[in-house]
Amino acid sequence: MKQLLLGLLLSFGIFATASETLPSWNEGESRANIINYVRAVTDKQNADYIAPKDRIAVFDNDGTLWSEQPAYFQLFFAIDRVKALASEHPEWKTTEPFKSVLENNMEGIVKSGKKGLLQIVGATHAGMDEESFEKIVKQWLKTAKHPTKHRPYTDLIFQPMMELIDYLEANDFKVFIVSGGGIDFMRAFIPEVYGIPSERIIGSTGKVYYENGKIIKEPKIDFIDDKEMKPVAIYYNIGKRPVAAFGNSDGDLAMMQYTEANTNAKTLQLYVHHTDAKREWAYDRKSSIGKLDKGLDYAKIHHWTIVDMKKDWKVIYPFELKK
Repeated sequence: MKQLLLGLLLSFGIFATASETLPSWNEGESRANIINYVRAVTDKQNADYIAPKDRIAVFDNDGTLWSEQPAYFQLFFAIDRVKALASEHPEWKTTEPFKSVLENNMEGIVKSGKKGLLQIVGATHAGMDEESFEKIVKQWLKTAKHPTKHRPYTDLIFQPMMELIDYLEANDFKVFIVSGGGIDFMRAFIPEVYGIPSERIIGSTGKVYYENGKIIKEPKIDFIDDKEMKPVAIYYNIGKRPVAAFGNSDGDLAMMQYTEANTNAKTLQLYVHHTDAKREWAYDRKSSIGKLDKGLDYAKIHHWTIVDMKKDWKVIYPFELKK
């Protein structure tokens, strides 16, 4: 209803007041850059006008639309699944990285590296059809709590970014999620929590096969939607170069450069910089999760919008609005 009302107001040329547009954002350069960009590309009298059919916006998920520390939330799901399935796999007690998972040894899990993480995901996500997997994820999200925030993971979405998505959609942008997270995992909650339909969710995929009317997941990785593969995924799944891109790490840099290279339209590139250790986390160049190093330097040189969470956001999570 909110989006419909805002859309009607915009269609009649009645724009929301400053306080109604991105209300969880503080006045400043970041908020102004977003609003000025949207107004420019949606004004038919402006030289930068972009037709609605070409208003493609792409968002990373982990660290851009919800928190990602101290580990990706999908990893916490996989860890809980290892524990739930451990009775069926006695060999896991002596086999890494499963041994570390069962001993709650996060350091050991991290030391297993990318190979170990893929083993955990493969072992816990495979062997079932896609509907069954979706039910398991949804049930986990209803009951699981973040280890340090002690809240459901879906409480840890970024209120300002949800407002940004609503604002773009009210101005006829088509929003896509382009994330390194597993596509099946994201499809289980994003449509309901973010309001983005499953067909606009692009992520990493495992191999699957068809059998008796169902798609069955295999314990093998098919495609990792990260870094230079993000533009590839956009090319294959969207078929149009975006005009706006939003990320938070070096893993999003290629996607944002691909957007910047769109010579047919005015573009917007925005990095979410995690600077609020009190309300969320503060990290960038030295972080093992969501590292922002090369991208931060590039963004400054190329005058991209860099959101300072501590300075630019009045609140971070939706539940803060209820206080």
